[in-house]
Amino acid sequence: MNNIVALTTDDIKQIAHLARIGLDEAAIEPLRDDLTTVLSLVEQLNAIDTAGVEPMAHPGNAELRLRDDVVSEENRRDALQAPAPDVEQGYFLVPRVIE
Repeated sequence: MNNIVALTTDDIKQIAHLARIGLDEAAIEPLRDDLTTVLSLVEQLNAIDTAGVEPMAHPGNAELRLRDDVVSEENRRDALQAPAPDVEQGYFLVPRVIE
């Protein structure tokens, strides 16, 4: 766990180059510190012994409660489209804005 990866300024510049991210010089130092912290946390997670721990699809092992897909409201499309200036086959017609 004491194998903390210390990134250098050149490492940060290389990562930014590979990710196609433009960085100014002032942003490199704080980013280096943040990424070093993240890598340290990942090392801590890797150090945990997970042998014998069964993988889970969800941390709470929750079961999905599904309901039947039934219509719960009446079809009011005609009434809702009545005030529209133009309707065709159940669709609102709008003016073309792109030629």
